[in-house]
Amino acid sequence: MTAGRLLALWIVLGATAAWGAERQEPLPPELEGVGIVERPGAALPLELAFVDDAEKPVALGDYFGRGRPVLLTLNYSRCPMLCTLVLDGLAEALSESSLTPGRDYEVVTVSIDPLESPALARRKKQRFVEALARPEAQGAWHFLTGREEAIRRLAESVGFGYRYLPDRDEYAHPAAVFVATADGRLSRILYGVRFDRRTVRLALVEAGEGKVGSAADRFLLYCYHYDAASGRYAPAAVRAMRAGGAATVLLLGAVLGALWLKEARRRRRPR
Repeated sequence: MTAGRLLALWIVLGATAAWGAERQEPLPPELEGVGIVERPGAALPLELAFVDDAEKPVALGDYFGRGRPVLLTLNYSRCPMLCTLVLDGLAEALSESSLTPGRDYEVVTVSIDPLESPALARRKKQRFVEALARPEAQGAWHFLTGREEAIRRLAESVGFGYRYLPDRDEYAHPAAVFVATADGRLSRILYGVRFDRRTVRLALVEAGEGKVGSAADRFLLYCYHYDAASGRYAPAAVRAMRAGGAATVLLLGAVLGALWLKEARRRRRPR
C-alpha cells in the first residue's frame, strides 16, 4: 500500500470521528491544518464562480434558492482512494432513499484541485450518477471545478481544512458531506465514508425545513436528534415520551368519543 493510501486510511479510521475534539497526541506534519471546524448556520459564499461538468460558467448560488436542500462535497477526481469512498458511500445511501434528486435535493461536488478540468469532472460524474442509479441524478448531481481562490473560500466557509502534499502530488483532507439549506446555510455535517440512509434522509428533511419528506419523516425528526458522537440521529427520550403521550391521549379521546356517540344513538332509539 502506498504512503498516500496509508495517509488516507489514517484520516478515515482515526481522524474523522474526532474532528472538532481536542487532541492529546500531536498530528503528523502532513495533517497540520487538515480537519473540520464545525460552523453550524454558516452562510456559504453563493457568489463564487466555478465551471460545471458541461464546461459552463456557473455560480455556486445557481444550485440554491430552489426550495430544496443541497448536499455539498469537497473532493478531487485524482484522489487515490478517500474521495471515491465518500462519493460511493453517498451514492449508495441516496440510492436507497425514496427522496428524488432534483425534486427533493441537489448534490454539488466541488474539486479542491484547481488544475482539474471540466472534462475530468464529467467523467467522474458519470461514474457516480450510474452508482446512484436514479435517472433524475443526471441533472441534479453537479461536478464543479474552479480557481484556487474560490475553492479556498468555499472550504473555509464550511470549515473544511485540506492540504496539498507536493512530494506525493496528493491532497490530505477529511471525509465528510455537508448538508445545506435552500438559502445556503450550513445545516449538518455527515462524517465518514459510509452513510446511514436514515441519517441522510433525516438530515435532508431537517435542512428542507418542512418542504422535503413526508409527514412521517417530520414526526420522526421531532422524536430524534442528531448525535454527533455516533454521527446518526438517535431517539430523543423526552420528545419521544411527549409524542407518545400525545398519541395516547388522542387515541383515548377517539375511543371515548366513539363510545359516547354509540351510547347517545342507543338512547335516542324509540322503545
